[in-house]
Amino acid sequence: MSTEDTFISHLMELRDRLLRCILAVALVFFGLVFWAKDLYALLAKPLLAALPEGGQMIATDVVGVFLVPVKVTALIALVIALPYVLYQIWAFVAPGLYAHEKRFVLPLVISSTLLFLAGMAFAYFLIFPLAFKVLASFAPQGVAWMTDIDKYFNFVLGMFVIFGVTFEIPVAVVLLVRMGVVSVEKLREIRPYVIVGAFVVGAVFTPPDPVSQLMLAVPLWLLYELGILVAGALVKPAPPEDSAEAEAGRSPE
Repeated sequence: MSTEDTFISHLMELRDRLLRCILAVALVFFGLVFWAKDLYALLAKPLLAALPEGGQMIATDVVGVFLVPVKVTALIALVIALPYVLYQIWAFVAPGLYAHEKRFVLPLVISSTLLFLAGMAFAYFLIFPLAFKVLASFAPQGVAWMTDIDKYFNFVLGMFVIFGVTFEIPVAVVLLVRMGVVSVEKLREIRPYVIVGAFVVGAVFTPPDPVSQLMLAVPLWLLYELGILVAGALVKPAPPEDSAEAEAGRSPE
């Protein structure tokens, strides 16, 4: 088979697997779309619980009451179908990998997916309730704190991405060490700078309250430490050079 034929066959396989991924997400979406309003209510629960009694959200866009629940349903459908999507990605790239790469890549994909979902769950169950309560306590008297449902969805989606990526720190650390970009010893040396950077990231990417900032900075730091531990266990240090062989290899002066 010529190089051109091989390239075309890879493109056709990629197309087929992408179509399978889209079809899987679409099937889950259409299975959930009838509960779109309930799914949005579940997503909005942390904010609604923090609002004063009788507080509510608003929709300033004519089609917002339709589009936002649909967006939420699509997001949940993607999360549910993610294992199948990752399997399709794995099936496409696996034939081109060596045996040792397959042993490393598959656990890497699974662990990175679980960590990203853990970051989303951490944001939903811990960060949102605390952050919204703190923000609600700062609302001046006589001011009705209400937000547009589309803006709330964008805020939640952004926080999901931020915390999901934050929880990928161990995977990133292991990859850097595994590829030889940095050593475990160097990662330990720069620990103070990482801690300071974690608090800067927490201050920039979370709501403007110290509780939310700490709850992003501290996990970021702890996940960095976890990455160092895992990398130290997986990557064995190079054996020291045998001194006798080194002496024998030297030419007399």
